[in-house]
Amino acid sequence: MSKTIRAALVYFAIVLGTGFVLGVFRVPVLVPRIGERWAELVEMPIMAAVIFFAAGYLLRRYPEICSPGRSLVAGFLALALSVAAELGLALLLQDRSLAEFIASRDKVSGSVYIALLFVFAIMPRLRLASQGATRRSPGEA
Repeated sequence: MSKTIRAALVYFAIVLGTGFVLGVFRVPVLVPRIGERWAELVEMPIMAAVIFFAAGYLLRRYPEICSPGRSLVAGFLALALSVAAELGLALLLQDRSLAEFIASRDKVSGSVYIALLFVFAIMPRLRLASQGATRRSPGEA
């Protein structure tokens, strides 16, 4: 189980770190030019690609999680860490209540963000399934 937790921490760190770097660019450069909604929406395909590649890296680096159950545990643990980090930043550093944080989210980009969080959680499992399909020989069913 410790390998699963370690894998989740690595997955979380890769995706959170990339999001942080993109946010450093998005907020001062994109938001003033195209607005919060569009700046967040522009960032999301990049984050989706990062999630895809990070999940693949995770499965190669931690073969212990290469089962349907463990890959989901790693993904959902990484999701829990991500949500905790985001809420922690919003509630502690920005001195906001949970209701204020939720109300401040754009309805369009916020909805896409929630969908992307779900993709983040299940991507290790999805990549595991696709890797299993590509490893089959042509004669296998």
